[in-house]
Amino acid sequence: MFLPKYPDNPTPPPVHTHAPVDPAPIARSFPSVSIDKNTVAVVLVGGVVLTALLAAVAVTAISVAVAAVVLRSMLRDHNRR
Repeated sequence: MFLPKYPDNPTPPPVHTHAPVDPAPIARSFPSVSIDKNTVAVVLVGGVVLTALLAAVAVTAISVAVAAVVLRSMLRDHNRR
């Protein structure tokens, strides 16, 4: 009475079938890049320039921080008098 009723026929197979997939993707060729002495020199000079700029920014930031601390200390001592 309370038992489930199952269908007499099994589930029909799906109508759509998948196409087989090629296991190997197509290899794309990239353009060749020639590396010569001029290219290496440009990259090295660019690296040196960028490193020098970064060092200059770091030194400037440190000097501004030190100057701010000194000025703050001087103003605090001046206001106490």
